[in-house]
Amino acid sequence: MRIDTLSPAEGARTKEKRLGRGIGSGLGKTSGKGHKGQWARSGGGVRPGFEGGQMPLARRIPKRGFHNKWGKDYMIVNLSALGTLPAGTVVDYGYVVSNGLAKEVKNNVGLKVLGGGELKVALTVRAKKFSGAAKAAIEAAGGTAEVLE
Repeated sequence: MRIDTLSPAEGARTKEKRLGRGIGSGLGKTSGKGHKGQWARSGGGVRPGFEGGQMPLARRIPKRGFHNKWGKDYMIVNLSALGTLPAGTVVDYGYVVSNGLAKEVKNNVGLKVLGGGELKVALTVRAKKFSGAAKAAIEAAGGTAEVLE
């Protein structure tokens, strides 16, 4: 193979469509636009989503939900996920992420521990937030719940 023999793949390059160049070209006279009507005019056509004056689908369907732009999203972990860890383990955001103990959350601001499940081993848990039940369960098991700022 030589560099002067290289060419694009078959069908990769298409010829420019030359409109209005006589009847023999197949694109003469009306240049492929048919006869009259909105689509045949200069600048013709309608904007995306326009349904001919009918109420568009985007406006017929009710709006739902709310997104609080000041809301904070925490990565949530339950005590049931921490119950299988060995005693004395220090659990923080990095530990939870590296061991896949909680679901990844977009734009998260830290770790929040909830009280779902049982905890029977003493752990040191460092998180931004704790539920009341989670904090009580960690301390009842002999561990410590440290709130990070």
